[in-house]
Amino acid sequence: MNRLFIRLYLDEDVNILIADLLRARGFDVVTARDAGQLHAADTEQLAYAVSQARTLVTHNRTDFEELVQSYFDSEQMHYGVIFAVRRSPQEIAQRLLIILNQVTSDEMQNQVRYI
Repeated sequence: MNRLFIRLYLDEDVNILIADLLRARGFDVVTARDAGQLHAADTEQLAYAVSQARTLVTHNRTDFEELVQSYFDSEQMHYGVIFAVRRSPQEIAQRLLIILNQVTSDEMQNQVRYI
């Protein structure tokens, strides 16, 4: 795909303030609300992120780890999933900035990160 910067998709459990903090730094971030994906099933959330070439950020480790494994098992490609432990929006944004500033979009493909 040859994209340098990771484009993020925050599922509905992730505080939208994080999107605002990252956008203020110039990053491309879309929330489930922005995308009209509120109340969508986890499978639909990940499928939406893939359809938009975005890395999904979620707190829902249990369900999305299973989905990521099913993508791996069926050799489906995704643009990465970042599992964030529940912390303040500012702390999560800081942790995401580390990834956004050090990892390219191509490097994030089919990867899972924990912050």
